[in-house]
Amino acid sequence: MKPTRETIEALRAGLTAETRERIGRAVGAIVEAKQRGGKVVAVIGSGPNLHEGVTTLVAELIRVGIVDGVITSSAVVAHEMAGCLEKVHRVSGAELGVDPATLPKDGMFEVSILPPDQMQMIAAEMLLDNHLIERALAAAGATIIKGAGNLSYPLGLRTEMVAREAETIAKAEGSTVEAVAGRGADPITIIGAAARRGVPVIVSAPQLVGGGAAGLAVGDAISITRRATLVADVLAGADVIIESAVALSQEIHDGPFETHTGHGIWAAWQGIHTYSLEGKVLIRLDLDPNLEKAWQQERTGGAVARAIAKGLPKTKVTGVPFRMEMSGFCRLEGSLPIVADIGSAWPILAWDVSHSLGIELAFISCRQDLREGQAMRDWIVEQVRPVDRQAMRQSVPGPQVAKFSRA
Repeated sequence: MKPTRETIEALRAGLTAETRERIGRAVGAIVEAKQRGGKVVAVIGSGPNLHEGVTTLVAELIRVGIVDGVITSSAVVAHEMAGCLEKVHRVSGAELGVDPATLPKDGMFEVSILPPDQMQMIAAEMLLDNHLIERALAAAGATIIKGAGNLSYPLGLRTEMVAREAETIAKAEGSTVEAVAGRGADPITIIGAAARRGVPVIVSAPQLVGGGAAGLAVGDAISITRRATLVADVLAGADVIIESAVALSQEIHDGPFETHTGHGIWAAWQGIHTYSLEGKVLIRLDLDPNLEKAWQQERTGGAVARAIAKGLPKTKVTGVPFRMEMSGFCRLEGSLPIVADIGSAWPILAWDVSHSLGIELAFISCRQDLREGQAMRDWIVEQVRPVDRQAMRQSVPGPQVAKFSRA
């Protein structure tokens, strides 16, 4: 499933000349790193990355060896455990007799629309209220595509239950929920593709939000210090880091073990292993125009560094609303902002990188408001399956936390 060259060029034509130039520079940095044996890491948020097919695209880039590590959110892990995207039928919960106190503010109840084999798989694992499912599917409502799991019955409940089982296995193995769940995840999810290639995937500490009990399971499986260390391992081995529609990424730019823009000095003094972002290329795909403003001010006058040197609030010095992660990003010499819709930027990036490297991709995402993007979302719903619990439970000897060497 991928758009045509004509669609890619139409997406490219819809971007500004500056954005096209930035994407070209990003492609050049990625291609150069891969050609000399370097590593590329993706830092992925949830939300639009799921709906625009970016997480599925990153899974494909892992499969072909372009992406070598991923830092993501517990919400992405939870959605991928449920199959990434799903069709649900939304109806009035009150009409079904569901306790209003448990429903969201719109009062709607969602029931999963699953093929018979998947419903049978779930029925073999947990007691289902088939009468509730039948009444919900027969009721008047709207059928939509959304992030898989979460509020839908029974897939959302099943995902949280399986995540807690993955937590137990992870604790017994000295591993992570991300790695354990990946063993049973669909191969065209990030966690599934990574498990098959031995690629590290770790949820960052600030992204331990979302996915209900799945997020809690991710967080409870290992300590925050261990999690930050694994994040540091991945970033230390990266030559190029691509951030995609991700908030709360200050651990990446201002982390406890990073010394160039972060707080790693005291860890180094105490003999703890640290690393530096110096010399790395950091690409950020983001719609926030304030990122560009802050980056330009730092490039032309060192506004961010000057504010830090004087101990002043960065917001007042730069005159723009300042998200914390902008600080380290703007000060990195190798940072490159791409202010654009990720639904357009990612397919162009993937298309250009893969063609430059002579790699054929089986999947490329596309902006969801286009015909090809709508077909892509349908394809993901049909093709990406929820985690296979039995495959997840298969024992793999030794710690199951794939990571880069610190040598």
